[in-house]
Amino acid sequence: MLFVAASMESTFDPDLIHAIFKLVWRRRALEREKNECIDALESEGGAGISKKSRLTSANANALKLSSELLRVFVTEAIQRAATIADAEGLTRIEATHLERILPQLLLDF
Repeated sequence: MLFVAASMESTFDPDLIHAIFKLVWRRRALEREKNECIDALESEGGAGISKKSRLTSANANALKLSSELLRVFVTEAIQRAATIADAEGLTRIEATHLERILPQLLLDF
């Protein structure tokens, strides 16, 4: 429980979360453009080819909320994996513990 108390004081850096979001948005935009080019080549009419791409952004409150949600998710994953490890008599969390709790954790979130 000492870990939980320490983790409540800090959260993920919103700038880091924003950088991760931008990376994902950029990759998805490139995939979309690639798919649109392929579709345009396959279509005969070519209508709707010049679709304007929008810039995706997130405001500061959304980034803070995303950071907090990620912190809660990671904390919960660690707590559940620690419970499994403790039940097995181990003092260290292993990858198999995380693999065992992940399906239910994803359903809960």
